[in-house]
Amino acid sequence: MPAIAHTPKPPYYAVIFTSLRTEGDDGYNAMSEKMVALALQQPGFLGFESAREGVGITVSYWTDLESIRRWKANTEHQEAQALGHQKWYAAFKTRIAKVERDYDL
Repeated sequence: MPAIAHTPKPPYYAVIFTSLRTEGDDGYNAMSEKMVALALQQPGFLGFESAREGVGITVSYWTDLESIRRWKANTEHQEAQALGHQKWYAAFKTRIAKVERDYDL
């Protein structure tokens, strides 16, 4: 069972990445694992949640907007983004939102 990210008391930020994949793997799974490992090392990274059934949705959580900017500018992440544009995604959208409130059981 996938884990639910443990996040601090708000406010913090969510990067919501939705995508439609192309056919086949062509290195996608390996790159995805590499990006998770890399994100875990980034200052300000709080965790992520991901699901795919048709449309893929990955939500990563960050302490602040500067941490998100640094992640987007990371050289290895930029290489993965370029490959995503070229061969892994038929379509995608990224949204950034400030989490003002959260609650659970």
